[in-house]
Amino acid sequence: MQAEFQSIAFNPAEPKAALSDLPHEAAVFALYGEAAHAEPYIGRTPNLRGRLERLLIPSPNHPRRLQLASRVRRIEWRLTGSDFESLLIQFNLLQKIYGPKALERMHLRMPAFVRFLGGNPYPRITITNRPSLREAEWSYGPFASRASAERFADEMLKLFLLRRCTDDLNPDPSHPGCVYSEMKMCLAPCYKGCSDERYAEESSEVENFLSTRGESRLVTLKTQREQASMTLDFESAAAIHTQVQKVESVRALAPELVRPLNQLRAIILQESAQPDEVAVFLFNQGRLCGPAAFSTLGMRIQNEQSGSSSLFAQPMALAPTPENPSEGVAIPQLASRNMLEERMQTVLTELTPPAEQPDSTTRQGHLALLKRWYYRPEVKRPGEICLPDAEGHWPIKAMLRSVGRIAAKGLSVAKSS
Repeated sequence: MQAEFQSIAFNPAEPKAALSDLPHEAAVFALYGEAAHAEPYIGRTPNLRGRLERLLIPSPNHPRRLQLASRVRRIEWRLTGSDFESLLIQFNLLQKIYGPKALERMHLRMPAFVRFLGGNPYPRITITNRPSLREAEWSYGPFASRASAERFADEMLKLFLLRRCTDDLNPDPSHPGCVYSEMKMCLAPCYKGCSDERYAEESSEVENFLSTRGESRLVTLKTQREQASMTLDFESAAAIHTQVQKVESVRALAPELVRPLNQLRAIILQESAQPDEVAVFLFNQGRLCGPAAFSTLGMRIQNEQSGSSSLFAQPMALAPTPENPSEGVAIPQLASRNMLEERMQTVLTELTPPAEQPDSTTRQGHLALLKRWYYRPEVKRPGEICLPDAEGHWPIKAMLRSVGRIAAKGLSVAKSS
């Protein structure tokens, strides 16, 4: 699935000869010394040959520039098609060498999650950067930052009467309560302001809201609004409509990627280092797998400016075959929609993660990489992401359209260059 690192020997006496065959392309590289126990120099670059020439060929015009020629005896590299792929390969390589310290070397931090403490007799909400795998179904994220997770949690709690205190409650009528109970923003289980059954019902509604990103609440409110409208109770319908708007505003604070940790799955599509291919990555079970190559040979690339969303809107003549051998006229050999869907299913099968759970370093690093890429401004975020539907199925047709957009972008860049 993954391409292997290429390797060449390096002679400090003749650095130009060793670097002359390296490509001017994006890559992840490692520079190894003569001693087997020495730590390699690992980096990523958009121009492999240019970067290594600066590191390994001394320049009298830049005497303060880092020079490693005297220490390097072997060069390994792997070409990459995107910054996302480079970061993933670099992290995996650093993890093999440095273990948990790879997170610090790449300045990776675990993203924030909204955690529902469902194991507590009186559940509440908290924010964490260390979600427990034992309670992965109650950890919702990832969010762009701790501040964004806190804002979502605060706005969501305004829709419910869940407690906000952090105490381990032992309900007692003599308990003085708090400001939220006085403002009727909490059911006040601390002084038995409600029954345990009533608080459990409220907790269940909060859990459903989190797991569905508010969809469960919206369905209930919209049904009530329609019933009020049918009975001509327009005042009630207007009040319910206001609640619908509040729920939708809270939903907007949780991007589509925010899901229960045990259900967090995504397909990330990126440009590939190989022509006529798109790199496919899978995030599942706390780890990133890939890249796997999706071949665009025989695929017609959509024309976004034409207003058509069809995969077959504009032909991409990648595999020409003669229409009439005697006349020598060639036409593209096109792949059918079924063939393309089968090709994508094959790639998804290839990306199936191993059965064993990833270690904590892998889980933290891969989650941090996914979060760092996803929360970039969309105009600066290369590639596309596809998420499973409510039943857990991959949207194959939407994924093929995304592949077409990435392939079309690659073609336009190739033509301009």
